[in-house]
Amino acid sequence: MHKHVIAIATVALLGWSVQTLAADLETDMDTISDNYSKVMKTDNKADFVAGLAKMKAAAEDAKKSKPPKLDSKPDNSPEIQDYHKGLDNLISHIDKASELANAGKMADAKKEADGLKAIRNENHKKFK
Repeated sequence: MHKHVIAIATVALLGWSVQTLAADLETDMDTISDNYSKVMKTDNKADFVAGLAKMKAAAEDAKKSKPPKLDSKPDNSPEIQDYHKGLDNLISHIDKASELANAGKMADAKKEADGLKAIRNENHKKFK
């Protein structure tokens, strides 16, 4: 009996620790939104690039979740693949803005980052 209790406790702790490693989708989207605002307000290259990095990490983590609208869809469904494609598009533009900033082209980087809003709006219409 004692071994069963230990086994159940171990499984419960492992399940809990895996869940805590990935943020929930709402937290990821809040992170993206908060950092987007910061990125668009700063002219400091280091702050700009750091904000983009946080946005990218949150977008990558968001790929591990499903929007509530798609909860009933299997992971390999066209809708989930489209959701992932939207996040990949966002990540691609984040990377481009970061590259431009790192190359000292802050005006171009800001313009690229400004385009992230259109990607958000397009995907929110589909998945929110």
